[in-house]
Amino acid sequence: WDDLIKNTSEEIGWDWRLLASLICQESRFDPDVESWAGAYGLMQIMPKTGEKFGIDVTSAPVNNMKAGALYIESLQSIFKDKIPDENERMKFILASYNAGPGHVLDAMKLTGKNGMDPLKWDGNVAVWLLKKSEPAYYNDTVVKNGYFRGTESVNFVTEILDRYEHYKNMIPVADRHLAQTQGK
Repeated sequence: WDDLIKNTSEEIGWDWRLLASLICQESRFDPDVESWAGAYGLMQIMPKTGEKFGIDVTSAPVNNMKAGALYIESLQSIFKDKIPDENERMKFILASYNAGPGHVLDAMKLTGKNGMDPLKWDGNVAVWLLKKSEPAYYNDTVVKNGYFRGTESVNFVTEILDRYEHYKNMIPVADRHLAQTQGK
C-alpha cells in the first residue's frame, strides 16, 4: 500500500509515515477488515462517512483511502483556526478521527471552563475527554454531544504518535518534497 499511502498523504499534507501509522492502528493494513461498529477497510471509515463524500468505502482500497483523506481534510479545517500549534493540532485531529470532532470540541470547552488550556492535548483536553464518561461532566451545559468513553481515543492518539516516531527513526525521509515540508 506504499504508493497509495504516499499519494494520499501528499494530498492531505501529512508525512506518509504518520498516515501509515494511522492505517496500522485502524486496520493493521487489512483492506477488508470491518469493525464491530461497521467501520471498513484500511482507514476504518464508516459507510455513512463515505456516503457523505459520495464514496462507497467498501468498493476498493483506493476509495476507502480517498474517503479517509476527505475526512481528515474536514477535520483539519475544523481545527486549523482553533489550534495554532501544528503538533498540538495533529493530536486533536487524530482524536477526532477516532471519537468524532463533537466529543473533542466538548472536551475543549470543559477544559477551558475548568481552568486548563483548551489548546493543549496532553494533561489538558485529553483529561477532559476521559471525564466525558462521568455524569457530572457529560451533563455539563457546555457539552453538546453527551456521554463519551474517551479511553480508546486518548490511547489512539498516543499509540499513533509513538508508532510515527518509531517509523521516523526507522525510515528516513527520502522524499525531497516531504523534507521541505518538514523543514529539513
